[in-house]
Amino acid sequence: MAGTGPLLPCVMPDSASSHRPRMPLAVYILGLSVFALGTSEFMLSGLLPPIADDMDVSIPQAGLLISAFAIGMVVGAPLLAVATLRLPRRTTLIALISVFGLGQVAGALAPTYEVLFVSRVVSALACAGFWAVGAAVAIAMVPLNTRARAMAVMIGGLSIANVLGVPLGAFLGEHFGWRSAFWAVGAASAVALVGVATRIPRIPLPEKKPQLRQEMAIYRDRQVWLAIVITALAAGGVFCAFSYLAPLLTDVAGLSSGWVPWVLALFGLGALVGTTIGGRVADAHLFGVLLSGISASTVFLVALALFASSQIAVVGLAFLLGLSAFFTAPALNARMFNVAGAAPTLAGATTTAAFNLGNTSGPWLGGAVIDADFGFRATAWAGAAMTVVGLAAVGVALRLGGGGRPSRRVAGAGSTSPAEAGAPAGVTRTAS
Repeated sequence: MAGTGPLLPCVMPDSASSHRPRMPLAVYILGLSVFALGTSEFMLSGLLPPIADDMDVSIPQAGLLISAFAIGMVVGAPLLAVATLRLPRRTTLIALISVFGLGQVAGALAPTYEVLFVSRVVSALACAGFWAVGAAVAIAMVPLNTRARAMAVMIGGLSIANVLGVPLGAFLGEHFGWRSAFWAVGAASAVALVGVATRIPRIPLPEKKPQLRQEMAIYRDRQVWLAIVITALAAGGVFCAFSYLAPLLTDVAGLSSGWVPWVLALFGLGALVGTTIGGRVADAHLFGVLLSGISASTVFLVALALFASSQIAVVGLAFLLGLSAFFTAPALNARMFNVAGAAPTLAGATTTAAFNLGNTSGPWLGGAVIDADFGFRATAWAGAAMTVVGLAAVGVALRLGGGGRPSRRVAGAGSTSPAEAGAPAGVTRTAS
């Protein structure tokens, strides 16, 4: 299908244009796709009991399905980014969203826990690849000064998944069985597939094919590693507490279990508001968003630890944590593309892996403090400790000269400009 459909112009609008450029429809299609991906990734938090009962496994064993997805994302993002480096972007997106959708069907039909586990890993690999390639496509379609806004649209799909998709999955699981939630995500994936196939433009291959060794050179840049650390700690700190929000609400705050989906939806609503605001200001004030957003998450996590027994405080802080975490997310994405702009595919893959390192390490740390008998309240203290270290990493990045220049390691490796490397130079040229 790479040879059909509209052709993306090789020259993007001038980033210095006096008027605000319109976001391409294709970016919103990517956001719709991310809605399906995000719903699948997070909906299991509300489906573990019925899955455990149906598959005759324990709750912790069912919980491994969540860990499997996160680890699949960490591993799959860079691997699939490398494997698809020389493939047409739209064709790659079509293949990945198709595999993801089939993974949901396999999960819905899974006769055993082992089959369901494998379906989650396969879905995670496809999800990771779609995130990585989709991010590169979104960045390639917009001017330099709207990168964070484009990423905010994609992340907005994840926010809406938390607001609507996850509670809807819990509702379907409660009334029609957990398999119905997988069927629903499969249907959403089919809609996304149609959108990708018909609305994502055919992005021309660069004059010079991307070189793997050249793209891999970004990992010799310390600013890239700092961006990975900042992203993992910012995400992990919030999800250290968020992953155990349900038992904190019921066992510490004393709310009934019926409140849990609504509070989760409130977190998602905060995430949607945060993404919208962060995406609009991060392009002009990237480090300001990083510092203020991660600082706010730290304050809210400390407040959650101190006031966990207050029902009103916990409900309000769930909204504020969603807001602060996703307010920071567009800047975290844009930062990686700024420091590794000459390797856009691996930049997207690395960002995806970094977020999921946080989504894996945060819940692990939260589980560790709970197993050490510090209680559910302690997950917020542990999360705050992660975000404090993340703030320190932002300070180091600034001290080392945290400008938005692409990695010199890549830009100077075998070519005289990012454009010659097949990457956007100020996003005036598209990636393959």
